[in-house]
Amino acid sequence: MSWNDQIGFPVLSVITFLPLAGVIAILLFGRGRPQVYKVIALVVTLAAFALSVWMLVVFKVSQAGMQLAESVSWIAPLNIRYGMGVDGIAALLVFLTTLLGVVVIIASWHYVKDREMGFFISLLLLEVGMVGVFCATDLFLFYVFWEAMLIPMYFIIGIWGGPRRIYAAIKFFLFTLIGSLLMLLAIIAVVYYVKDHTGTLTFDIQSLSRVVYSYHLQYWAFLAFFVAFAIKVPMFPVHTWLPDAHVEAPTAGSVILAGVLLKMGGYGMLRFCLPFFPDAAVAFVPWVVGLSVIAIIYGALVAMMQKDLKKLVAYSSVSHMGFVTAGIFAGIALVGNAAGVEGAILVMLSHGFLTGALFLMVGFLYERTHTREIAEMGTLGKPLPVLAGFFLFFSFGSLGLPGLSGFVGEFLSLYGVFEYSRWMAAVAAIGVILAAAYLLWMFQRTMYNDRGDDEVKPSFPLKDLGAREIASLVPLVVFVIWLGVYPRTFLEFLHVPVQTILDRVTPSLSDASAGMGALAQLVDSVRGLF
Repeated sequence: MSWNDQIGFPVLSVITFLPLAGVIAILLFGRGRPQVYKVIALVVTLAAFALSVWMLVVFKVSQAGMQLAESVSWIAPLNIRYGMGVDGIAALLVFLTTLLGVVVIIASWHYVKDREMGFFISLLLLEVGMVGVFCATDLFLFYVFWEAMLIPMYFIIGIWGGPRRIYAAIKFFLFTLIGSLLMLLAIIAVVYYVKDHTGTLTFDIQSLSRVVYSYHLQYWAFLAFFVAFAIKVPMFPVHTWLPDAHVEAPTAGSVILAGVLLKMGGYGMLRFCLPFFPDAAVAFVPWVVGLSVIAIIYGALVAMMQKDLKKLVAYSSVSHMGFVTAGIFAGIALVGNAAGVEGAILVMLSHGFLTGALFLMVGFLYERTHTREIAEMGTLGKPLPVLAGFFLFFSFGSLGLPGLSGFVGEFLSLYGVFEYSRWMAAVAAIGVILAAAYLLWMFQRTMYNDRGDDEVKPSFPLKDLGAREIASLVPLVVFVIWLGVYPRTFLEFLHVPVQTILDRVTPSLSDASAGMGALAQLVDSVRGLF
């Protein structure tokens, strides 16, 4: 048994399982007492967030490898350990998760009317799974957390969602399950390959990432992992579950879905696809970057055509996450192209802040107007000036206005793509222009579009944002500005882990024909099946 020696206690386990302790406390003391279980949920998420901030403070940005590590034997016959640890990438994503955990609890205080206690329990259980995914250093434990977070998200959509919630929940579940099964098969193949060639049975992620796998295994295992993570991102063309899930999910579900769950796909690619299977990753760079550019343009064009405000924001996620996958894979195509990968991670953080906030704004608008149809809105900026101000701020951030968080990540990601392919970067840059078009159109049509008698006006007075709603938005405003004005704070966490990933991939780029040679190996492996 070992604990980290940086702060003297298992802080990652505490951050991960504090929400579970909150669930137990709610079941013991909160039945039939709404204020009690809401306060418990808020206290435990605030405590987890405070510990995640402390984690960032004590984190040594110049040190390679996993920090704050914990390791305890769990399933001894298979050498499976309860292993937790974070590098700079995981640490920032844990911080994002705990921040949004607090935000959704505050935003949901009066949102749910039916089976309210179950809703808050589901949010807490979901946070356990999400933080666990980012902290796990054992592949089996990672898979357990990956599957565990699927269940509460299914219930959040299926129980507290909109009219088509059952369809959306089942579609989300099936898409994710298919990817998970493929990943499970790849995990088994990788673990037993290592056992056969080294005589050691291990699920330790760091150990598995240092093994040189055969070409045949690399390509098929890469595809299995990649499909699982591409579904979660989601990448075109496996994105079709996302609009339905977002539209039907309650506001808190959409915030978590966009803010954290989609980031698991990008994190999985960085943690597994690149270091485990570098030759395969290099071989598939043109395909992945190409699909990512398609996603950027496709998502933006479809967003422009939406009449439902929530669906518009959902398709904007498809477009923005295209910058993530494009930056990651363009970044490994050339030696020393760390900017693309670091930019992709900053896009993940920024997207969590901004799109999570936009879904909150859509929820606040729906609570007041009982509609998400853009055509039924128009002059809401006049009775709701504070809401309109926040809405404009987050829209500017999402379209990439310099000085706000959206600009830095997209600029670095595009730079990485430009280093790889200038024409692909030029096409991807069109997505930035389209984002400005659909986001400004969205704001103008909902807030300041006086259509006279054609406008559907609410039959009751509209109230502007209250103190609770503002409290849920202010932290996001702070970090959107912080990341936009002084990105160095966040980039310092990324330099070492990103370079570690690139060092693992670099041997696959040792000559100019590495990608073509790898692709030829893939063709040979396919032929071997017939």
